[in-house]
Amino acid sequence: MTTVRKIHASEILDSRGKPTVLVTMELSNGLRTNAAVPSGASTGVHEALELRDRDPKRYHGQGVLKAVANVNKIIAKKIIGLPTGRQEKLDRAMIALDGTKNKSQLGANAILGVSMAYARASARAENLPLYRHLGGEHARVLPMPMMNVLNGGKHADNGVDFQEYMIVPGGAKVFREALRWGSEVFQCLKSLLKQKGLSTGVGDEGGFAPVMKSNREPLEFLIKAIEDAGFKPGKEVAIALDPASSEFFSNGAYRLAAERRTLGVGKFIDYYETLAKQFHIISIEDGLAEDDWEGWRLMTEQMGKKTQLIGDDIFVTNIERLRLGIERKVANAVLIKLNQIGTVTETLETIALAKQAGYGVVISHRSGETEDTFIADLAVAAGCGQIKTGSVSRSERIAKYNRLLGIEEELGSRAKFAGFGMVRTCGK
Repeated sequence: MTTVRKIHASEILDSRGKPTVLVTMELSNGLRTNAAVPSGASTGVHEALELRDRDPKRYHGQGVLKAVANVNKIIAKKIIGLPTGRQEKLDRAMIALDGTKNKSQLGANAILGVSMAYARASARAENLPLYRHLGGEHARVLPMPMMNVLNGGKHADNGVDFQEYMIVPGGAKVFREALRWGSEVFQCLKSLLKQKGLSTGVGDEGGFAPVMKSNREPLEFLIKAIEDAGFKPGKEVAIALDPASSEFFSNGAYRLAAERRTLGVGKFIDYYETLAKQFHIISIEDGLAEDDWEGWRLMTEQMGKKTQLIGDDIFVTNIERLRLGIERKVANAVLIKLNQIGTVTETLETIALAKQAGYGVVISHRSGETEDTFIADLAVAAGCGQIKTGSVSRSERIAKYNRLLGIEEELGSRAKFAGFGMVRTCGK
C-alpha cells in the first residue's frame, strides 16, 4: 500500500508575476509529484477564498505565505500516512479541517494545491496517466478549444467592454487539426491588426488587446481572420464570447462604455441575439451578471435553444449554486474552474450534476496560470468536450495544448474529437 510520506508547499509566481502556491508530495515508494494552483483576475463574489497575506511590504499584499504555512503546518499533519487513491476522503478531511463555507480559514489555494498534488500522486502510484485515474478507461474525448484571441474588459485597457472574444475550431475532425486551425486564424488576425496599425502585444491569456471603437469591431476582425485563414465562419470556425457582464452591471442595467449607452436586461438580451446571428456566435459565457437570476432566466428562455449560455460567476463550480440554476432554468452550460471551489472531489461532483441535467460543461483555466497541465487531463477525464485555456501564445497556455496533443497521441485510434457536437445546442 502506497501512502503519503511528505508534503511541502512553496510560494512561486504565476504567469502574471503574482504569487501562487506550489505543493510537492512524496509517497512512501519514493515517487514525487507536484501541483501549482491557478489564480483569477476577474473573480466572482461567490468563489471560494484565495488566501492572500495582505502584507503591503511583500508583493503589494498578494503574497501567499499564510496559505503555504497552512499546508506545511496544519494540513500535512492530518494527511501524512494516508493511502493513495482516496481522493474524496482526503478532500472531505480538508474541508472539515477548514470548517468554513468558502474555505477562508485555510485558503482554497492551500487546499486545492494538496488536492491536485494528491490526485497526481495517486495516478503515479497506479502507473496511470492522470486522465485515466480521474476518468477511468473510457476517458478518450479530446476537448474542443475555445481560444481567447482578442481581449477587453478587465483583461485589457482598450475601451472594449467585453472581456473575451474567442475562436472555436469545432469543424475539425481531430484535436491536432483544431489546434492548427486556431493557430492559423490567430496568425491571420495578427497580420490584420498590423495592417491597420493596431497593437499586437498580448495580454494575460495570450490574446491581442488593441484599442477598438466598439464591442462589434473585434467580431468583424475575427470573421475576416477566419476567412483569410481559408475557413468558413460558423461552419468550420465559430465565435464565442465571455463579456464578464458583472463588471459593467449596475442598478439593474448594463452600461456599455464603449458604445456610450445603458441597456436594460431585455434590450441587452436582444443585443446579444443580434450579435449571435450576425457573427456566428455559438456560445456566450457570463452574458449577464452573477446575481441577475431573473435576467438569466429570460436570456435562457429567449436564446437557450440556439446558443450555448455558460454560467461562470453565477455558478462558480459550486454544486449548490448549479442545482439552484437547474431548478430556475438558468443557463444551459457551466464553466468549471478548480480554484473556484477548491477541491478535485467537489469539481467532479459539479461536473457530474451538470451532465446529469443535460448542461454543457467547459473546463477552464484562469488568467493567472502556471506550466501545470492538470486541466488538460481533467477535460479528457470528464469527457466534456470543451476547454478554455487561452490563446495560441504564451507558454503557460501552450503547455495545456501540448499536453492534449500528447494525450491524443497516447490514445491513438481510441481518441475521439466531437467538435461542435459537444457544444450545448449544437449537433443535438
